[in-house]
Amino acid sequence: MKMLIGGKAADAADGKTIDVINPATGKLVDTIPAATAEDVAKAVAYAKAAQKEWAKIPVYERVEIMYKFIELVERDKEDLARTLSDETGKCITEARAEIGNIPIAFKAFSERAKHFYGHTIPEGMEAGQDKNILIIKKEPLGVVAAIIPFNFPCDLFDQKVAPALLTGNACIVKPSTDNPLTLCKLSHLMNEAGVTPGAIEIVTGRGPVVGTELTKNPDVHLVTLTGSTAVGIETAGYCAQNLTHVALELGGNDAFIVMDDADVDLATDELIWGRMYNTGQVCCASKRFLVHRSRVEEFTAKAIEKISKINRADPATDEAEMGCLISEKAAIKVEEQVNKTVEQGGKILLGGKRNGAFYDPTVIGDVPKDADVAIDMEIFGPVVPIIAFDKEEEAVEIANRSIFGLCGCVFTKDMKKAARVANALECGGAVINGASFFRSFEMPFGGYKHSGIGTEGVFSTFDEMTHTKSIVLKNVL
Repeated sequence: MKMLIGGKAADAADGKTIDVINPATGKLVDTIPAATAEDVAKAVAYAKAAQKEWAKIPVYERVEIMYKFIELVERDKEDLARTLSDETGKCITEARAEIGNIPIAFKAFSERAKHFYGHTIPEGMEAGQDKNILIIKKEPLGVVAAIIPFNFPCDLFDQKVAPALLTGNACIVKPSTDNPLTLCKLSHLMNEAGVTPGAIEIVTGRGPVVGTELTKNPDVHLVTLTGSTAVGIETAGYCAQNLTHVALELGGNDAFIVMDDADVDLATDELIWGRMYNTGQVCCASKRFLVHRSRVEEFTAKAIEKISKINRADPATDEAEMGCLISEKAAIKVEEQVNKTVEQGGKILLGGKRNGAFYDPTVIGDVPKDADVAIDMEIFGPVVPIIAFDKEEEAVEIANRSIFGLCGCVFTKDMKKAARVANALECGGAVINGASFFRSFEMPFGGYKHSGIGTEGVFSTFDEMTHTKSIVLKNVL
């Protein structure tokens, strides 16, 4: 698979490549160019020039190009899904669902673009302004670097690339080195759909080279990154040197709170969706399960029963309900985190075994509220640590003790209690009677504290990706 630079397929300047391995089978899927600093500089230069031309294209024509892109995705959807499954270890059913989200997202952002109007402040709105009219308009920032992680590459391509292009920016995609192939194909389809050559590019390679060079380049005007908090902080530091705009969606350790009056059947159903989807590799997955002491036994039993029924099979088959982690390295990290939780007092009640990149769905009981996993240790895998609490205030205190604040959730039949807890949680999204794994394309999505800066979604991304300009018609009246 090749990069896309200046509207053309490109290899690395020095010809070096990186293998893309199927983590479920260990087999080679394809290779990608290992881009050099020279390649990144070239991509930015092309994007800077192309953005000026792309911005001249009327919004309605940009929308037509996005709809042409949707047609091409529909044409190639099974190939795209198979590629995503093979390079990620994601179940083919989940991969198809992710590809199926592309038309939903691009249509939503396209409709927003057609109604992303400016504002007028008429005369006489304040003293001394009787003869002046102010026109407020939005203009593109310029070149957007979209740094996309492995877990939901296509969903995040949608969230970043669609609004960037529709607002007249150029966009350079930097995919994960683990699974860049599907995004390479999508970027080439964008080019085929008619985006100005150079206004959409994809540069592949290691983060310390490609990511660093993009974030340090003064001709990149916004870095939108989804990834770990450590990488986000490093990125913000580089961007600060040029006052480059940043939008950061980072780590999370979401609290899943089950109150004493909760519907435990509902809660454990939501646990399957909210923790086991994508083998637990979800930023806003529920990761800390805070259960009222009076319901712990029931919750644990039902969780184990339902998790045990998940069909583990080859991710490429329709029967599979859970795949593997993105790599054996990732699975080893989960294994180490589970072992640490046991050392700190937890007891493995289900799972706890690793086989290569596969890690068994795991339930850990009796987790102390001062264990690392109960505070800041984010386990990016299918692990359910259960922490007991006695009072509502204690649950909120445990939830808010974390440096993270992405999302959270609460289960209760008392809507006053639900409202209290939802409002008390220090996070960007709070779900009532549902898992914290909830993200529509329309909603603003982002976190508090070390979970990021800014939000993404049809509601808010256009503001993140544009300048606000005021044009003054002085003494026009």
